[in-house]
Formats: sequence, C-alpha cells, structure tokens
Amino acid sequence: MGKHALLSASSSHRWLNCTPSARLEEYYPDTSTRYAEEGTAAHELCEYKVKHYLHGRMPRPQSEFYTEQIERYTDVYLHFFADTLEEVKQTCPVPLVMVEKQLDYSNYAPDGFGTADCIIAADGTMHVIDFKTGFQYVEVRENPQLMLYGLGALNACSWMYDIQQVALSIVQPRVDNVATYTCSVEELIRWGNTYVKPRAALAYQGKGKLVPGEHCRFCRHQAHCVARAEEALHLAQEEFCELDGTDKTDAVPNVRFKNPATLDHREIEALLPMLHRISEWIDEVFAYVSEEAIQHGVIWKGYKVVEGRSVRRFTDEKQVEQVAVAAGYLDIYKKSLITLTEFEKLMGKKKFQEILGGLVCRPPGKLTLVPETDKRPAVDLTAAPDEFTALD
Repeated sequence: MGKHALLSASSSHRWLNCTPSARLEEYYPDTSTRYAEEGTAAHELCEYKVKHYLHGRMPRPQSEFYTEQIERYTDVYLHFFADTLEEVKQTCPVPLVMVEKQLDYSNYAPDGFGTADCIIAADGTMHVIDFKTGFQYVEVRENPQLMLYGLGALNACSWMYDIQQVALSIVQPRVDNVATYTCSVEELIRWGNTYVKPRAALAYQGKGKLVPGEHCRFCRHQAHCVARAEEALHLAQEEFCELDGTDKTDAVPNVRFKNPATLDHREIEALLPMLHRISEWIDEVFAYVSEEAIQHGVIWKGYKVVEGRSVRRFTDEKQVEQVAVAAGYLDIYKKSLITLTEFEKLMGKKKFQEILGGLVCRPPGKLTLVPETDKRPAVDLTAAPDEFTALD
C-alpha cells in the first residue's frame, strides 16, 4: 500500500471542515474493511480495463471481489472514460491520459498529494474522472477531493496545454450516479488560494476548531471527539429528556471534559448508558415521520419523499431471446438469460437500444424520506400512490 498524505484529497472533506481532525486521526490505526478492500480491487480492475483500451500491457488483476456486479460497474467506468476521450479528441487530437496518477498540490496544502483515477489533459477542457463503489451518494458539485486532483493536474499539465476549464466527474454505478461538474481554471485556482490554503495551514499544525457534521462519518477520531459528544448531549438535553418526561439533570449529566480535544476512557464510559436510549429515540422518531410522510402525505419542513434506487430489467425475457436471435446474436445463453448489461456489452449501446430498448423498463424504487438537499426529484404521492412500494 502506498504512502498516504496527512492532507490527502480523499480525506479533504474532513480536514477542510474540521481542521484539527487530520492530526487527531494520526493517533489511530488506519484499519481496512471489506468494503474498502472491494473498492481497492475494483479500482485495480478499472485501471486494467482503461489501460487495455489504450493498448497498454499489464496482467489482468485477480480478486475474490470480481463478481458479475463489479464487472458491470467497472464497465460503466470504462465506457464513460472511452466516450469522454473520444469527445476530447474531436478538438484536441493528442490529449494526455494519466491513469492512477499521483498528483502534487503541496503549493496549496503542505505535503499535499493524492492519486487520481484518471486525468485527460487537453486544450480547452481537462477532465478528472473518479470511480466510486460506495452505497452512499457522492455529490460531484464542488467536491473537494476532485477539486484538489484538479489543482494537482493543473500543476502537472498546464504548461503542456491551453487549459481553460476543468471537468470533474464521478462515476458511481452502484447508486446510478454518473455526473460532471465544470469550473474555470480561474475559479479552481481561486478556491485553492482563498479556501484551501488557510484551512490546510491550520490542519497541518493540528489547530482550529473541532466542527461536527456529516464529514465525521469515516473519521477515526469520531468516537472520542469532544465536539461530537457535546453535540449529541445537547440534542439529548434539549429534546430527548423533555419528551421522556424526566429531569434533564438526572437523565443526562452535564459532562465537562478535562481534555479539549480527546475523551478519555472514563468519560466515554459516562456516556455509554445514555447512548442506547438516544439511538432508540432517533430511530423511532424517524420511523414515525417516514411513515407519516409516505403513508399519509404529511409534509415535514426541509424533507421530501423520493424514489429509492431501482434496477433495469427486461419486460419479457422470451421475447428478448427471439428478437436478439433474429438479429443474429446467438451467444446469449448461460444457465439463464444473460443480464441486461451483458446484452449492452455484446451489442453495443446503439444496437442494444435499437433492438431491445423497447423491452427495458425501470420499476419504481422503494420510497424513502430524505433531506430536501437530496438531488433526486420529489415523488408526487397524490398522483399514483399504488405505483410505489412503501418504506419498510
């Protein structure tokens, strides 16, 4: 495994929002999970497929994680890369493609570097493409990880090409998230100078204010973070204990912590008895508001009901067999009909659409309640309530 920067691009959403977190995380081992291992293996397969497309020579990687699903996801990434490259070649015949490229942005963040999945440098627009395998939707707009890659790529390539803008793309097939955000070179450099530099300087020194938020999700310090604990306790004192009908002082003690940055073992133990009750209450409240919104159309300010993810499927597999065979495609049999994505790979996207496009449908996804900032459109529950599957 390669060396990781303290102010890495992949952790930038944490240290840019909570500057002390970078140094605090140094005290904890960098453990891995099965999901992380799957992601690493999938990235290696992406690298192989892109280099193979470019006629590069490298052995195909092997992994227990290379399921049919991962093959499909990495194919989506390859197709996006290939389409982007061909589009770039229309205006810049000789672009530079860099795959799994380590990029240096230390002129913005001390000792800062990160490894980008793919860079396509060219006159006009430079492309930064990032592949993700996670289940949690990742927003591409003003994504700090990709923007830091963009700054590093400008450092490496701006002398070779007349780059006017940078297109940042996320390919996240698991949640049907393939999106691009484009900004000018001037905007990107301004962001680096005015936003990144001062925060990176604080983060490198371990200074600044602890700020809890969504960025805490994968922080190794989160279970010991005084700011996160105080936020939870404040919620418990202001809301949970009032609804419980018990005295705030008795139910949730007013804990004062010795260390301004770290909770010790005893202080964590003091929190444990209340954590389960708070967690149960939060789960019960969200289950209630979700049911009210989905089943009864109750409007909760700042939230909306959207469709969950659904997967395309053939409407009539027998007819698909007949139509595909009549079109001359015979290699379509396994123990069962090959998947929709495999048909696309066999025929090509254009032919697939011509021959079988009319036999493809995408059923409605399961309804779920999310914040209004979610990018999915709200579901009109008054239009056709029977078409959707209610939340479990």
